Amino acid sequence: MKEYYPKKGRVILHVDMNSFYASVECAYNPLLKGKPLAIAGNVEERKGIIVTCSYEARKFGVKTTMPLWEAKKLCPRLTIMPPNFDRYRKASLELFAILNEFSPLVEPISIDEGYVDITDSYDLGSPIHIAEMIQKSVMERLDLPCSIGIAPNKFLAKMASDLKKPMGITILRKRDIPAILWPMEIEEMHGIGKKTGEKLRAIGIITIKDLARGDSVQLKAVLGINGKRLKERANGEDKRIVDPDAANEFKSIGNSTTLPKDIANQQELCSILDSLAFKVATRMKVKHVHALAIAVTIRYQNRKNNSKSMKLINPIKTQSELFEMSKQLFLKAWNGNAVRLLGVTATELVDNNIVAKQLDLFSYEKEAEKEPLLKTISALKEKYGASIIENAGDRSDWKGEENIGTSTSFNKDFLQGKKFF
Repeated sequence: MKEYYPKKGRVILHVDMNSFYASVECAYNPLLKGKPLAIAGNVEERKGIIVTCSYEARKFGVKTTMPLWEAKKLCPRLTIMPPNFDRYRKASLELFAILNEFSPLVEPISIDEGYVDITDSYDLGSPIHIAEMIQKSVMERLDLPCSIGIAPNKFLAKMASDLKKPMGITILRKRDIPAILWPMEIEEMHGIGKKTGEKLRAIGIITIKDLARGDSVQLKAVLGINGKRLKERANGEDKRIVDPDAANEFKSIGNSTTLPKDIANQQELCSILDSLAFKVATRMKVKHVHALAIAVTIRYQNRKNNSKSMKLINPIKTQSELFEMSKQLFLKAWNGNAVRLLGVTATELVDNNIVAKQLDLFSYEKEAEKEPLLKTISALKEKYGASIIENAGDRSDWKGEENIGTSTSFNKDFLQGKKFF
């Protein structure tokens, strides 16, 4: 079978689960199969937003992040379920365990997608045969559908897996790029968000082909260093390796200060925490990262240290979020004595391009508070057109080099430290 593999290049698969949360629920309860199904919060109160939905629901126009009331209007027979993140984590771990049976080079990108380098797995069969075995194994053992892209690099594998859903297997070679990728609209390219697409269209780049043949100097002027990288991707160039340890990277950004005098006043100490949170948030913004955990260090006048840390349900990055979390930790750890030093550290940092907020029930409640506003926006759009108002969250300049970017993704911190082989 070695003849089916390149002598010098790589063979990389991108395995992308189809409508993951909804599919897991259908696997758990087969009676849900074939029905329009959505995962959302505050089911009893009909509040919140859609996290993901089945393909049957999508036929009615139901979409991810859509307000629940709007989804029910489009599909009155929509079955709505609250999320079960423990169930999804378990299914994800089982998925990656299966992938590691085919190659030790498996890189989880999010809970529901990952890359597999099968270059040295030729003894198992041809690339298409391995992809078929993976798809069959995941379906038979987990009762979950997936789409798989086969390509010589990560970018092309990701693009390939998006071409046929659900349950598709697509081979995308470099020689296929002019016929398959180049005619596509620029926003359909992985790594290009709405705002970047607008910038490119402003200079006459409408399709991926236009980008592939674009002027490098002009692209750099418009997009900075990303312009060169995007042009390389449009031409099928991507030298990134499949890194099994990518989910185990631990990084941190912290800031501490020795106080000019020992302070025991809670209000003053919280003000200092706020200042430290601002400094940490500023550095995080420069490095384009979110934090999955946070730590607070307290040194008392007797020079004894007390540190407390916690993992976060959702990634955070703003000053207000960092301050709120660090304040909670501080009040739990502080014994009331005078403090000599305070420190705030954001840990387990994840690049903005690969972070996707885990929508828990608390998040749904916050989103539900916006429901009257969402209704007003919906009415305005219906009257004056869809472009009359845009959500600031939609104006992301970047979908992300490793965006978990699917509608069913959340952070992969639960995969850290896991070994599947």
